[in-house]
Amino acid sequence: MSHHLLRCATGAMLFSALLSGASAGECPADKLAPNPLNGAATAPMGVTDTELASIDLARENVKLNQRRLRMRHMVIQPGGVVPLHSHADRPALIMVTAGEIHEHSSKCAVPILHRAGDIAREALGTQHWWKNSGSQPVHLTIADIVNDKKPDTMMEQM
Repeated sequence: MSHHLLRCATGAMLFSALLSGASAGECPADKLAPNPLNGAATAPMGVTDTELASIDLARENVKLNQRRLRMRHMVIQPGGVVPLHSHADRPALIMVTAGEIHEHSSKCAVPILHRAGDIAREALGTQHWWKNSGSQPVHLTIADIVNDKKPDTMMEQM
């Protein structure tokens, strides 16, 4: 397929999604509600997390002491779990690059399905856990600002 046809097809899919009100990888508007996350997974299972690179933000113009901007690659095997954790002190952007996974969020009454191409925005107030209920591994590319002096905001395995 030529680049022009690919751009047209991609644009048509995006336009169709906007017209239908679809918001891939987000909590449906009518399901936005506090969720106590009863029964949340508390231990990782079937997860491989690899830090690819990082930048010490104390040395950059933003001068954020004890903070790093990092990029990670995570693989969650079928049945695998990223346990309950908070983003109180660790904003993140998470892109699903392969597979499908459900996020159980403190801000949504139902699990949120994320598919390849979706980007989850994790910010202040977010607590959540993820489960791969499918039959294929899920691949995530994650960029976050981590506070290395506050491990309570992330599982040591994450």
